[in-house]
Amino acid sequence: MRFENKTYFVTGGARGIGRAIAKRLVEEGARVCVFDPDAKAGRDAVDEYGARVRFERGSVAKEADVRRAVAAAAKWGGRLDGVVNNAGIAAPNVGPTEKLSLALWNKVLTTNLTGSFLVAKHAIAHLRKSHGVIVNLSSTRAQQSEPNTIAYSATKGGIESLTHALAMSLGPEIRVAGIAPGWISTSTYNPRGERREPTLTAKDHEQHPVGRVGKPEDIAGLCAWLLSDEAGFVTGQTYVVDGGMTRKMIYV
Repeated sequence: MRFENKTYFVTGGARGIGRAIAKRLVEEGARVCVFDPDAKAGRDAVDEYGARVRFERGSVAKEADVRRAVAAAAKWGGRLDGVVNNAGIAAPNVGPTEKLSLALWNKVLTTNLTGSFLVAKHAIAHLRKSHGVIVNLSSTRAQQSEPNTIAYSATKGGIESLTHALAMSLGPEIRVAGIAPGWISTSTYNPRGERREPTLTAKDHEQHPVGRVGKPEDIAGLCAWLLSDEAGFVTGQTYVVDGGMTRKMIYV
């Protein structure tokens, strides 16, 4: 119960990786405020994980929502010990660059990158008091790309730079670290009633040197460690969690 009497704020925490992180923290004694625009999924997380979970509805792209939710989480918990910037538009393919509208480009950047900045901005005063931690979720797409994914990849690269810039700006009172997930199958962390086992092929698993596609628990475990005192000498770094996929040479 290493997180007993501590309070955390997880964006995009109503489903997928964010929900797995919230569950892991609750299991280790934390109070967790889940921040998500999906009210049904957010309420389901509260019902499933119990009284140590609070749901705040809102968008990371709206500063008023972020300001309100962070303040509510700190008041509810009596303190704020860490934030996890997990929320994002997880639809990498936006089509050919020459056809990408400025509106869509701005939407992806505002949610994926500016949202992480806004949460950090409004959490800083609380985290300084607790000597807290910020964990930012990027992606292996910060290091490698498929065609037609420029907006998503740009935000994930930006998040990694934001991570080390914040670490230098906020230390030593606040630590900042990042996680870059690879292929993580998240359907088992949908709201109840929407859950399903992932449909994966042998080839999907074989692309990973560890022999399988990733699970949300793989990310939640590292996130819990980064938030804990055990990681007290860690700041400014982003950790790739991809089953070795980005290290594998492929010959066609």
